[in-house]
Amino acid sequence: MSKIKVGMTLDEFIIQEEKGYPNASGDLSKLLRDIGLASKIINREVNKAGLVDILGKIGKENIQGEEVFKLDEFANDTLISFLKYGGQCAGVASEEEDEIQVFNNEEAQNAHYLVLFDPLDGSSNIDTNASIGTIFSIVRRLSEDTITEKDFFRTGREIVAAGYVLYGSSTMLVYSTGNGVNGFTLDPSIGEFCLSHYQMKTPETAKQFSVNYGTIAHWNQRLKSFTNWCTLENKEEGTPLTLRYIGSMVADFHRNLLKGGIFIYPASPKSPNGKLRLLYECIPLAFLQEQAGGLSTNEKVSILDIQPEALHQRTPIALGSKKLVEKFLSF
Repeated sequence: MSKIKVGMTLDEFIIQEEKGYPNASGDLSKLLRDIGLASKIINREVNKAGLVDILGKIGKENIQGEEVFKLDEFANDTLISFLKYGGQCAGVASEEEDEIQVFNNEEAQNAHYLVLFDPLDGSSNIDTNASIGTIFSIVRRLSEDTITEKDFFRTGREIVAAGYVLYGSSTMLVYSTGNGVNGFTLDPSIGEFCLSHYQMKTPETAKQFSVNYGTIAHWNQRLKSFTNWCTLENKEEGTPLTLRYIGSMVADFHRNLLKGGIFIYPASPKSPNGKLRLLYECIPLAFLQEQAGGLSTNEKVSILDIQPEALHQRTPIALGSKKLVEKFLSF
């Protein structure tokens, strides 16, 4: 890894990373490149939003009971297409699909990996030009023959890679294969993701927290006590903290990954098991958070230790800077 240099392309970085694993087949690297290529196509459409008929809703709900936006559907179809014919993915699970999709085409028959993804996190922000993103994780295929839902029910300790693409003021691909977190910024002049953030680390503590204060009436006592601590003036403990909440999990997470902070989305009477999806949002981002030196929790265990039991399972979540998550759990 001594030849790693900021500015090198994603492909160059992957080639250098492979050299540390002489027995690697290269399939995971090709799969990551396929996801990167699909995200460039999605980014192109995101950047054209407002100029072409890609904004707005399509008039149907997904399995979550949420209205589907046109860009949601486009991102979902684009990822599935690239993964199906790339040759390294045997099947996918998507937040936008009722069931898993197993690929039976010739290219995918002997593939070793499965991909789980939220094709476009933060969909409600699309029409207002706020930051949105794609979140993904990759696991090894277990079944030699028929793939079932259970092949996708893997804890965060079992995944081999996870990442996200942030479509914001610049477009970034951030991912980890279990050896730290690296970020690549899309250079539109050459159409390539280039290494811009090498071995990203979340500060142990920070001056900001992210939570939807509009739901305070439904918070448990721990969250009320923690946010009260966040807003009290106490120079010795470094408070008050600043509230920063975008409403797009991948955007809130990215800011806290870089600057430090804590993101919390609790359970509520309306969503007693939490609202965010374990497989598509929480496990991938918790994997990145812990790789970057932070912590994650559902208030009982690390998000990475939860055994998934359903395709669209939800969970409460808090993740971010180590000391802030520990403080949250202390109440």
